[in-house]
Amino acid sequence: MNETVQHVIAAIRENRRKFEEFCSSLSEEQLARPVPDSTWIVKDFATHLATLDPLFDGFLGVVERGGQIDMSRDGNGAPFDLDAWNDGQVAERRDWPIARIFAETAAHREKLTESLGRLDEEQIGRSMHYTGGKHEAADFPLKAFLVGWAQHDPIHAADMLRALPELADDAALTSWLANPFVSGYQASMSGAGEG
Repeated sequence: MNETVQHVIAAIRENRRKFEEFCSSLSEEQLARPVPDSTWIVKDFATHLATLDPLFDGFLGVVERGGQIDMSRDGNGAPFDLDAWNDGQVAERRDWPIARIFAETAAHREKLTESLGRLDEEQIGRSMHYTGGKHEAADFPLKAFLVGWAQHDPIHAADMLRALPELADDAALTSWLANPFVSGYQASMSGAGEG
C-alpha cells in the first residue's frame, strides 16, 4: 500500500474513533442545538461526515479508471453542487438518532478505506479540481487533498463546539483539535460552517 495512503487511513480511523466518542458523549439536547453561523444543528455535522464517504468513494473510482477528480461534476460528469448535495443529505437524516447515523457510516467507511488502499503514487499525484460554494475553487494534487481530508472529523468537531461552549475547556477535545489543519480551516472559513 502507498505510504501516504497508509498514513491517511490510519488518521481517518483514529479521528473517526475520537469523533464517535465525542458525539456519543453528547446529550440529545446538545445534538439538537443550532450551530452559530450555520444552517445546521450539531448532529448534522455527524450526518455530513457519514454521508460524504460514498460520494468520495465514487470520485476515487474515477481516479482508479484513469481520470481526475473534478468536484464540480459528479462521477458521471454531470454538473454537481457539493453544498446543495450536503444540505440534502443532512435534511433527509435530520430525525435519525446518532447511533443510526454511525451505523450507516461504518459500512461506507470500510468501502472507502478499501478504495483508498488501491491507489498508487501516480494516481494520488494527479491534479484534482475542488469546488464548493463555501470554498474557493482550487486545483491541487489529490495527495495534498487526502492529507487534509484525513482531518475532516476534527475540523467539524470544532464547528460543533461553537454550539457547545460548556465543552470549550475539555482537555481531551482541545488536545485532539490542536492541529494546523483544524485551526487553518476554521480561520479560512471564519464562520461559514459546513463543508
